[in-house]
Amino acid sequence: MSKPLERGEDRPPVCDYEGSDYQSSFWDEGGRAYEDRVEAIALKRLLPASGELMLEVGAGAGRNTPRYHGYQRIVVMDYSRTQLQQAQQRLGRSERYIYVATDVYKMPFVGSLFDGATMIRVLHHMADAPKALAEVRRVMQPGGTFILEFANKLNLKAILRYLFRRQDWSPFTREPVEFVALNFDFHPAAVRQWLQEIGFSIKRQLTVSHYRIGFLKRTVPVAILAWLDSLAQWTGDLWQLSPSVFVKSQANAEGQKAAADSFFQCPQCAQPLPDTDKDYLECTNAHRWGIIDGIYDFKSPLS
Repeated sequence: MSKPLERGEDRPPVCDYEGSDYQSSFWDEGGRAYEDRVEAIALKRLLPASGELMLEVGAGAGRNTPRYHGYQRIVVMDYSRTQLQQAQQRLGRSERYIYVATDVYKMPFVGSLFDGATMIRVLHHMADAPKALAEVRRVMQPGGTFILEFANKLNLKAILRYLFRRQDWSPFTREPVEFVALNFDFHPAAVRQWLQEIGFSIKRQLTVSHYRIGFLKRTVPVAILAWLDSLAQWTGDLWQLSPSVFVKSQANAEGQKAAADSFFQCPQCAQPLPDTDKDYLECTNAHRWGIIDGIYDFKSPLS
């Protein structure tokens, strides 16, 4: 399971899935076929038909990566090296996939680089969600599409539990609730406000996983539950009462795209990291970052 890891005074604590069997225990063997299918439906509805460069924040073992088939190249990014190794096994090694180990609070990419980005089942681990979202906005091109999923504090179950005094925290207030260490639920209005304040325009909201109830998942075929959920998803612009919410937003048309020959920058000093045939990248301030078995490793510098 995840564990908190401190990354210096200027960064919030980070969840590290290093060595975790999350993909197999949670998705492959955890009875999550319904959740996986309805998330695939939501992504298909929100993703652009085509794009050049996608950033997948918190890609894990690459469960969703094949769904971004319209993009020419995809940066498969996660904080866990072992999760990225599993993604390599799933996706293979090719020029289409760039595997990067780093955290979202200080990403090693030049600004205005990506025309697409996703963050699915990741924000709920963010102790400083606005800071993480602002860093995503920094690396987005003007007009780029960002698809965010978040765990919804204002879900129907939480409302009923609060009204019947089965929980202490209110689902109606805007502050996040940390129900387990480094696991947060967010109010939809707060998430929309954060996105708009950092320069995104909200284009569409979908509510997802309406029938995430053990009894229904055990008794109703997955295909039927997913079909019912697909119908309910369209209500997302009207109200958000489901456990999961997907938001499609667009980066405001300000600034210019990154230069064609730029990609990585040093996460410590923001200096360019030129491409190299060595097993590391180095900036002009002599910060070195390893390239280990096809994975760009920005978790800690070599020097």
